[in-house]
Amino acid sequence: MDVRKTLHELGYDFNTEGELRKMGVDGNLTDEPFQYKISSDQKECQAHYEKLGAAVTEYIYQLLQNKVNLLRLPVPTDAGENGTFVFASRGYDSQKTLMVLIQGSGAVRAGQWARSLIINNNLDMGTQIPYIQMGIKRNFGILIMNPNENYKRNKNIPQSNTSEEHAQYVWKTYISGTKAKNIVVVAHSYGGLLTVMLAQKFQNDFEKRVKAVAMTDSVHSFSEAIIPDSIRKVSINWISNSSPLDTPMKTPEFEITRLSAGHPQHEMTSYAAMDSVFKFIDSKLAS
Repeated sequence: MDVRKTLHELGYDFNTEGELRKMGVDGNLTDEPFQYKISSDQKECQAHYEKLGAAVTEYIYQLLQNKVNLLRLPVPTDAGENGTFVFASRGYDSQKTLMVLIQGSGAVRAGQWARSLIINNNLDMGTQIPYIQMGIKRNFGILIMNPNENYKRNKNIPQSNTSEEHAQYVWKTYISGTKAKNIVVVAHSYGGLLTVMLAQKFQNDFEKRVKAVAMTDSVHSFSEAIIPDSIRKVSINWISNSSPLDTPMKTPEFEITRLSAGHPQHEMTSYAAMDSVFKFIDSKLAS
């Protein structure tokens, strides 16, 4: 798939600042941002947005491979074209520290925190690439889950029928057997609930190797999930709030410590809290 060609056919491309901009009639980029309303027909507008979103997803996949040098790992391992995939850094399974990134639910795919931010703001705010780069600077192995791709050709993807099944399979297949002495998890929104579930399913790993869990506006508290001590004592949840970054927030008993992400918008929490997330991870690894 020629991703750039597809973007151009839809009338867009990313500029050097990572901002999505409209193409002019001369084929050059303009300063005009994304425009949802391309006609008076709501269905036509939504269809155009979905096509653009699919092209953006493929564009991010290419960046993961070409810009930060990640590899695709198949899910399940023997699925071929009928499966999905996760991304990992080369030699991720032999690094001392492994960082696992888990996005929220919905349209976002591997490498994305928020598609709306990618389209309306820029790549740094909406993608996981800044986190990947920060992890690589620290010599972390990187693994990026892809829990929202559950169907292909109108059929369920084996071992990825649900986001929960995907997360368990990836942990069992690609994480449990690594040489990592330390595992750190960064999870946004529904990814926080998946992390709590993983802590229940893989209790030994979480008690012995998971040294830090950084959540950004996790939604686990809206579920009936019981938070194991193994995750609660090594976790912080940066929640959407207009208070300054790291301001302590009211935390219910037996909950994960809550701090302000320094931004009131749910989608922005991962980007807004990034510096504090890595300070927290560094402190946990040093202790």
